[in-house]
Amino acid sequence: MVTGQKFTTLQKTNNIATQTNKRLSVQVSLTGLSFLVSSLDAKEVSFFSEKKFDSARTPEEVLLQLEEEITTQTVLQEDFEQVSVIYATDVYSLAPSSLFDETKASDYLKFNSKILANDFITHDTIENYEMVVVYVPFVNINNYLFDRYGSFQYYHATTILLKSLLDAEKHSSGAKVFVHVLDSTFDLIVLQDGRLQLCNTYTYKTPEDFLYYILFCMEQLKLNPDTIETCVCGAITEKDANFEILYQYIRNISFVQPTGNFNSATMNDAAHQHFLLKNHL
Repeated sequence: MVTGQKFTTLQKTNNIATQTNKRLSVQVSLTGLSFLVSSLDAKEVSFFSEKKFDSARTPEEVLLQLEEEITTQTVLQEDFEQVSVIYATDVYSLAPSSLFDETKASDYLKFNSKILANDFITHDTIENYEMVVVYVPFVNINNYLFDRYGSFQYYHATTILLKSLLDAEKHSSGAKVFVHVLDSTFDLIVLQDGRLQLCNTYTYKTPEDFLYYILFCMEQLKLNPDTIETCVCGAITEKDANFEILYQYIRNISFVQPTGNFNSATMNDAAHQHFLLKNHL
């Protein structure tokens, strides 16, 4: 049985005897899949693939897509020394470590997320910051990947995002807004003097939706959109509609850069894109 891994077990390897010096990272959401094969030191990328769905799928449908990708991509059928899975979903909640009770994990989700009685709930611990991310992984996908690759690590996207940003900003002063963009959702994180003030995920359909949620949060936190430093990453570029409408109302915008040792040039994309895959390494 695969169990939820704490963020601090990043170096745990799978149970395949062959030492391949290769790592497989899989990002899973209801709107798409991403696959990254890299060397263990992240200095070289040998394969990257992204599969976007035309609409949100069920976990059962996502598994079928995952199986299809793995069985049709020869490179994904190899043995890997490490396998990691990132669940980018909006079914999660944050709790202070000091108040977290693992026996009551469902209580942290049931008031703001739709969960089922038989859902498996797990958590990641963001050590050094006394935070716990409680979430529902896709057990059917975990079981398939365990059968295919052996033991592996998995975590929620928010765990990786928060750990990366808090590490990078722990000595910063003042307020800063971070927006991590996916195809139909985005994560909004606000830090004040390097400490977390807000972390939430929003679903959007239009650039106007995208802008509204960000401006509303700024208004509630009394942040001035004319001056607040706003950093974006993920599925966004200077030329897309989300960035253009954001720049009309928020002037101080920049792109977040990866904080690890990942060699972004080998993926043939901008450094701020595919932020989760690059920063969990």
